[in-house]
Amino acid sequence: MQTIGPGVGRIVLRPHGSEAVFSELSYAYPLKLLSPKVSQRNTAVVYVLSYGGGLVGGDQIKLSVEVHDGSSLVMLSQGSTKVFKTRPGHQLAQGQNLEMNDLTCQHFDIEVSPGSSVFLLPDPVTCFRSAKYNQVQKFRLSGDASAVLLDWITSGRKSLGEEWVFNRYYSLNELWVDGKRIARDAMLLEEEIPIQSVPTRTLADRLQPYSCYATVLMYGPLTQAISRTLTAEFEAISVFKQHTRPSLIWSISPISEGEGCVLRVAAGESEDVRRWLGRALRPLEGIIGMDIYRRAFA
Repeated sequence: MQTIGPGVGRIVLRPHGSEAVFSELSYAYPLKLLSPKVSQRNTAVVYVLSYGGGLVGGDQIKLSVEVHDGSSLVMLSQGSTKVFKTRPGHQLAQGQNLEMNDLTCQHFDIEVSPGSSVFLLPDPVTCFRSAKYNQVQKFRLSGDASAVLLDWITSGRKSLGEEWVFNRYYSLNELWVDGKRIARDAMLLEEEIPIQSVPTRTLADRLQPYSCYATVLMYGPLTQAISRTLTAEFEAISVFKQHTRPSLIWSISPISEGEGCVLRVAAGESEDVRRWLGRALRPLEGIIGMDIYRRAFA
């Protein structure tokens, strides 16, 4: 049996008759992968989890995924991906420098063969006070493959007064088709470094009044109908001056000559974003199945 390092996982999905089966499903602490039985034809679900309900400073997750021969993979999580500065109850050894080992990293590399599809629909990332988090997600599609990538973040634990008080959040999403990169979306959130005599704004000042931001990358034939509907809906919006900011804002932009799109949403509450996405992406029900769709957006 091949040994794998800490935080390393691998998923390989192939069709077998009318089902999609895993020829490989491996992982190592702190990463955990669970796959429940589903009834949707040629479709499989994997929950990407972490032991203890979250990631902590120093955790390194590296997951490689392959989806083959017309099968479909839905990747979910159970609750938000929580990012801690240190493990709860952890005590530093004398002389140990936390700053040298407190960055949490997660890297997904996903390959999708012609006729196959992948849907990355996790709950949002929630960074706790002083946490540092880097995330890189690369999708490599071939031919007429399809992909939907949902990437979203909350302001933190609002009930504890933690709103945008983490130290760093960096997320990079890339979409490649037949070896050509067609989309690269990056978000960096961190406090400004004070400069003498130059006023600075806190991260909270820059991001309020919204406490949840979401980005959706969509590409391929299975997403075309959704893209057309949302584009028409967006173009019909009348723009006029408002005295207060709306509770939810959104936009959509085409990529690769309209073969894909980037959807962006922001709202005061994460549940508002979830409900909006649940409505906007509802045609996916017919592709991944109603039960799986409701697991993502219930």
